[in-house]
Amino acid sequence: QVQVVESGGGFVQAGGSLRLSCAASGSFLSINTMRWSRQAPGKQREWVATISSTGVTNAIDSLKGRFTIARDNAKNTVYLQMNSLKPEDTAVYYCNVEAVVSGVSGTQYSASYWGQGTQVTVSS
Repeated sequence: QVQVVESGGGFVQAGGSLRLSCAASGSFLSINTMRWSRQAPGKQREWVATISSTGVTNAIDSLKGRFTIARDNAKNTVYLQMNSLKPEDTAVYYCNVEAVVSGVSGTQYSASYWGQGTQVTVSS
């Protein structure tokens, strides 16, 4: 079983910064891709940024320059640095990790795990 826990959300004024963290723990062989997504009130969840196990990153174009994704493989943790926050960034931010785990028969397979989310509220 793999647990994914986000932290670092909170209330901030427009123009401020927050750093989200997401730690994976439990029984797994490795962590591959790690992602951040967000869901604003009344909207569908949208992808924000991705980082591979080798550190290759990608992010939604509209957030490049303000949001930066990074990871610490030794800690199985991914971060999302959010700068120059805007009210429209208000959302629940979710972390998703792809982990390689062992099955009952000893086979290995990749599975996707989500955290419970952390609320980010940006006031104008």
